[in-house]
Amino acid sequence: MRYRTRVTAPAAALIGTAAALATGGTAPALAATRTRPTDPDPSPGPETLGDPVFPALGNDGYRVRAYHLDLSYDATARRVDAVATLRLRTTRALSRFSLDALGLDIRAVEADGCAASFEQADEKLRITPARALEEDCAVTVRVEYSADPRRTLTHTAWVPTPDGFAICPQPNSAHTVFPCNDHPSDKAGFSFRITVPNGLRGVANGLLTGVEAVDGDRTAYSYRSLAPIATELVQITVGDYVVKDRQGPHGLALRDVVPTARAAALEPALSLTPALVSWLEDRLGAFPFETYGLLPCNSDDPNAFDFTGLETQTLTLYKPNFLLQEEKKIGSHMMHELVHSYFGNLVSPATWADLWLNEGHADFYGLLYRYERGWADSLGLTTMEARMKDTYARGDQWRHDSGPVAAPDAADLFDSQRYLGGVLVLYAFWQLVGEDAFHAVERTFLERFRGGSASTDDYIAVASHVTGQDQSGFLRDWLYGTKTPRMPGHPDWTVNPVASSLAAPHSHRSGHWHENSATL
Repeated sequence: MRYRTRVTAPAAALIGTAAALATGGTAPALAATRTRPTDPDPSPGPETLGDPVFPALGNDGYRVRAYHLDLSYDATARRVDAVATLRLRTTRALSRFSLDALGLDIRAVEADGCAASFEQADEKLRITPARALEEDCAVTVRVEYSADPRRTLTHTAWVPTPDGFAICPQPNSAHTVFPCNDHPSDKAGFSFRITVPNGLRGVANGLLTGVEAVDGDRTAYSYRSLAPIATELVQITVGDYVVKDRQGPHGLALRDVVPTARAAALEPALSLTPALVSWLEDRLGAFPFETYGLLPCNSDDPNAFDFTGLETQTLTLYKPNFLLQEEKKIGSHMMHELVHSYFGNLVSPATWADLWLNEGHADFYGLLYRYERGWADSLGLTTMEARMKDTYARGDQWRHDSGPVAAPDAADLFDSQRYLGGVLVLYAFWQLVGEDAFHAVERTFLERFRGGSASTDDYIAVASHVTGQDQSGFLRDWLYGTKTPRMPGHPDWTVNPVASSLAAPHSHRSGHWHENSATL
């Protein structure tokens, strides 16, 4: 059955909060519980969420309900002045709490309308409110700051362009753009206001909600997302862009944000999206967001970012030159990024160790799309079975070089083991349970965790529930074992011996590495 769900009930509540913050109004009432005599004394909130890959990322003691980001771009100084307004709910009594922040020049902080003291230490912004915060209460935090997109940092989300910037926050760099709880387990509503000189356009995730003239020579563009967003999926861009609107399946609004000078040349690639969406909806259900489109970043610098595409929610960032190729060169990768709207965006990883859920699924469906069309892959193979046999043979070597599929570290997070190694796990499960049961597991997982985050254990639990059999032993062997298990249905497949001197599947820096995608 086809269906289209634009906004879930929990997401709708976040929309109201974000909208109120965007307009300077009062957020929907959140019932606060006063401190009880049995409550512990307020204490500083933990400055970690215990992520196994990035243990310093994220903060505890609260959850963010909504962000409103108000950015003003100065094209002469090439700097950004901004105000980030966050609506939090505490999960414990706090004398102090922290946000992730790096490379931001913080000018002032308020908590519930009162000036708060603050300090920046490493990648944390520590905030001490005028009064301690009670457990389970709503708090509005306002941070005034400025940023230089060209600043050199240990890691950064900023991508400077000749006429502005774009951002690529994945995995751990959103907090170089705005102070936040920078972890995919704490998704929130988002609204944006981007003020730019006339002649430029500001664009962000979600839907355009307003355009306002400012001071005669500047324009403010406002946007709002109709679903929660993980911080690593935020997109904010400024440049000389034209927005190209078209209609997708079942009335889905498609919008591409394209460098004006390249609009005509990029049109053949942009026009592929409706058919891609239709193909994927037949397998995973209705597209889960209010809009979708591509953002070919307005930069000719081949080193501007080290990946081909990045799945920022509702607006996928791309190297423009990649999209100038013929369909059989780009179609499967465009599918890869579209799949992230479901695996990675609709359902985000609970920790960064669960990245294989994003990348394994994106490559899995991207390869299916490729082979249905008879397009040879980078190895010259034209069937999923042939590609999986080749990958299977490499299994022990990959496990030796970069660990099990679901046990990455920061150095090998984005290598082939999370991408094509993840595909191999899904293929093995498909071979075990059959196509119908496999697709039932996929849809159930997406529906159960839509708008939130999910772990590898969550996927295993859904697989066991839907199939009516305990799949934990099978899937854990594939996901965490140091040796490649036997492939169901293919007893003749063999694994190559491990050569201890071989390098990892790809050498790379920790960060975005979507060029490891098998769909390229």
